[in-house]
Amino acid sequence: MVRIVEKDINVAFPQGHHQHCMVCQLPNRLRRTDFAYQVANRDAKWDQVRSILELVGAGTGNLKKLHFLLFPESTLPAACVPEALTLIKEQFRPNTVTVFGVEHIRLGEYRRWLETYREDNAEALASVTEDLEAGDVDQAPVNWCVIAVKENDGRLRVFLEAKSHPFVGEENLDALHDLYRGKVFPLFRCHPTCFNFMALICLDYVYRDLYQSNISVIIEKANQLFFETRQRLDLLAVIECNPKPEHPAFRDVVNGFYGEYLEYTPGVRDATTIFCNTAGDTDYGAGDPKATFGYSAVILHKSHKLERVRLAEFATDDFDGLPVCRLRFGRETRLYYFNLPLFHELDPRTTRVPLKIHSIFRPSRDSGWVRMSGEEMVRGVIDEDEGEGKIL
Repeated sequence: MVRIVEKDINVAFPQGHHQHCMVCQLPNRLRRTDFAYQVANRDAKWDQVRSILELVGAGTGNLKKLHFLLFPESTLPAACVPEALTLIKEQFRPNTVTVFGVEHIRLGEYRRWLETYREDNAEALASVTEDLEAGDVDQAPVNWCVIAVKENDGRLRVFLEAKSHPFVGEENLDALHDLYRGKVFPLFRCHPTCFNFMALICLDYVYRDLYQSNISVIIEKANQLFFETRQRLDLLAVIECNPKPEHPAFRDVVNGFYGEYLEYTPGVRDATTIFCNTAGDTDYGAGDPKATFGYSAVILHKSHKLERVRLAEFATDDFDGLPVCRLRFGRETRLYYFNLPLFHELDPRTTRVPLKIHSIFRPSRDSGWVRMSGEEMVRGVIDEDEGEGKIL
């Protein structure tokens, strides 16, 4: 049974103005060991992640306005987490939230991470301690993520979240099928700005059992927030390493989340859902060769009336007839930088574009990042071998 705990953070977003978000669609190279999945080339992966952190820290151009930075599931080697947090603390601007997935570690090690940041993770630490005392599970693998918040006064707060449900590769690591299941999901409430957000790891978005559904718990909590405070869930960030990003299970949950078919759900109707997946050339050594990674997406309620476009790097649609507007990106390795929409009540003008892509970055030959031109976004990057653009 999962539990949502509220976390108050000192984050001041500009009132009446939208927030900015960057989705890092990077390839994962994972190798399956007798313990769990590990990052195959740790030095290369850290170099790639660090290049993005330094790009954000430099704040060139409009990047100085960044508020949310999202990396996919299982992106960062566990040994590199302290260095990443140091870089975020020293170089990032205040009021910045960074979410990144980390490779598997053992439950005993995960508890030590929770103890390091016990001030921000008291509920999760108590839950893990209870599980460790209940059985011999110290060696159970944990799929986890870090949510690093640099507050308005420069203080860095570190929140940890363990995935509650494994994917098929994680379930068959050993005879016991016992990947650790996290039970505590933080709901972040920004002050003085009224902005509420959550982060989930991949299949936690769709997981349910006989007694509970993760997404139902989130909707119920968001509705409670609305009825008691007139606030709501503003952002739901889902980080993925998913070979089937548009599997019917995800589509069905999106339909229920925004559909309001059986009851009024004001707590989530205006939420923005971001799916940050790994790039198309991800390799985790298993799975269906026909399955595809990539296609990170942003989903809004249909009331935002997002204009239909179809370009080389992105397209918009209604997810095959759902009550939503969807911004769907491609499969390539990219950094997508865009703004989050304002509520209609806060910005009633019909002329404003609700979701604007400010820039897209592609890898450069020197392992850095190059901002793509308008022509490249419209017609695609020229393939030097074939001399043609890649079109969705």
